[in-house]
Amino acid sequence: MKGSVVFGAMMAAAPTVLRAQDAKRVFKVGMIGGGGRCSGSFDDLRKAAQALGHDIELIAVCDFFEDRAKNAAKKNEGKAKAFWGANSYKEVVAIPEIEIIVTATPPAFRPVQVEAAIKAGKHVFAEKPVAVDGPGIRQFLAAAKLAQEKKLSLVAGTQRRHQKGYLLQALALQEGKIGKVVSGNVYWNGTVPWVRNRDGKSNAAYLASNWVNWTEMSGDHIVEQHVHNIDVANWFLGRFPRTANGFGGRARRVSGNQYDFFGIDFDYGDGVHIHSQCRQIGGTSNNVSEHFLTNTDFEISGGGQVKKVGGDKLDMGGDVYVDKGNTYKLKDGNPYQIEHENMLRGILGEIPVINEGESVAMSTASAIIGRISCYTGQVIRMSDIISTTDSPYYNLACKPSWQDFEAAAAANADVEMPEYGDDQFPLPGKPWGK
Repeated sequence: MKGSVVFGAMMAAAPTVLRAQDAKRVFKVGMIGGGGRCSGSFDDLRKAAQALGHDIELIAVCDFFEDRAKNAAKKNEGKAKAFWGANSYKEVVAIPEIEIIVTATPPAFRPVQVEAAIKAGKHVFAEKPVAVDGPGIRQFLAAAKLAQEKKLSLVAGTQRRHQKGYLLQALALQEGKIGKVVSGNVYWNGTVPWVRNRDGKSNAAYLASNWVNWTEMSGDHIVEQHVHNIDVANWFLGRFPRTANGFGGRARRVSGNQYDFFGIDFDYGDGVHIHSQCRQIGGTSNNVSEHFLTNTDFEISGGGQVKKVGGDKLDMGGDVYVDKGNTYKLKDGNPYQIEHENMLRGILGEIPVINEGESVAMSTASAIIGRISCYTGQVIRMSDIISTTDSPYYNLACKPSWQDFEAAAAANADVEMPEYGDDQFPLPGKPWGK
């Protein structure tokens, strides 16, 4: 895999192309997930379709929980079918009339659910991150390759890649106008999104409802949230890190088994290092941003200004460029909606079909090796989870996995709790995941 190939493809695919619209279509949609993020993505897809002179219709929705599935089905005035349980996604992808799948379930389930949708011939919008461990990354990469072979859209929730400010910066880097990135810092410092108590739930229901606090479900917050900023670093550099060397810990978290904070040195080779910092601690300063320095002394604030060190802000210029005979317009507006507009334009044939599978998978993988480095206290190579089969980390999997959830549901049983339970967590220098 070559990061530069992904970088070039994304620059060609993301902007809006200036073409006449086709006759109105009503896209048939299925939702895998009935929670707030999946419902939000569905609403963004509807706005995107309507902005393009089309519309969508919800045909079916599934969720682990019955009430969420039924509530989400009301988006089509109760006409949509509702399914629930760990295996319910199979019911949705099997419906022939569904063209597009929107999925935003706990990330542990993303690889198999996207794989099933692609095998069923559906276009997919999949929220980030797309896995929680190496086996999941490799499964998702295989699904992305299959989507490419079948000419299916696979758009990820990395909306910065569809945001005008970021696109102008990426284009300037690609064209060499501001040099090459030689160092940078990326941040996602905030607070714990929520804590949901056990309240008599089964192991499976507790993990699925309180998923943002469990490594096995979310990948830890470095994977679940900070992947956005790491993705920008990978995008602007045109490649992914070779190694991760980090530290982290837990001081004030009150649920689950994740860390409170991470600090990572990502080595991209050729002397380029990116510093990564993320934190979920209430009452501390928030910072979600990316900052880079180029070899021509330009400072880049992700999605914002570009300026010479000690100098004035650079005028980034217009918003139209030509590539391979097509005129593209970089659109202002809500990037969460624009990413769906671009997906639909690809489906309609107005621009090349967008497949962001490899880029989001490798950004997720970057966050995963950062987490493993902090959990173990070791330097972790990207190859350890992608290609080096004799590495002790190649098959290191978070348990319970999606296979465990599905098997338990089929047997009317429960899953086992993770190795580390509530308020327990991995310690550097000691085995983890054995």
